[in-house]
Amino acid sequence: MIPEDLVEMGRRHQNVEEYKKKKEKKEIGNQPRKERKGHILNMWCQKVHNPISKWILPPGAGGIYWQRARCFPPPVFIAIISILQLGIFVYYTFWKPQEEWNTPEMGIWESPFIYRPDKRKQAWRFISYMMVHVGFQHICGNVLMQLLLGLPLEMVHKGHRVGLVYLSGVFAGSLGSSVCEPFQALVGASGGVYALTGGYFMNVLVTNAHPVHLP
Repeated sequence: MIPEDLVEMGRRHQNVEEYKKKKEKKEIGNQPRKERKGHILNMWCQKVHNPISKWILPPGAGGIYWQRARCFPPPVFIAIISILQLGIFVYYTFWKPQEEWNTPEMGIWESPFIYRPDKRKQAWRFISYMMVHVGFQHICGNVLMQLLLGLPLEMVHKGHRVGLVYLSGVFAGSLGSSVCEPFQALVGASGGVYALTGGYFMNVLVTNAHPVHLP
């Protein structure tokens, strides 16, 4: 038999939790529409961000770090980049003549996006090559990894910081390739994905030692 005083304490605790939930819903309802929308987005953001980040962050720092996650404004940089990459891949796969749908051939090498050593004067190619991929596994791996790593980082550190890290990795990849393999063409967003991976490891080290929160 459970003592009656413990049962009573459990009921009181349950009543307190229900009261807090009702009070929070009431406060959200009384907020201006714009603030209410942001609050609901942040609650949804927290539910999405927590399970994704559990596997990478140290247990002691998770609670503090997750409090910084915000979905308003939404994390759009990585999402937009991924959509553009998928769209360009579909274009070169289905709208250009290829022998195999998942292995673009000559059509892709004439693309204005690909990095080519003989066209170094076209400076945009040092960045734009990240939009072109040469196979289904190639694009799926890059897009999946950048979404998995980039979205949680963007929820906390905002899109302009994550975008700078991502594009820096892409630019460093083309520069490194031009030095180490000066006659090799380059495609894919692997440089940006590696940069996000490095950013995540640094994030773990900093959060584990001395949590630093950027506004």
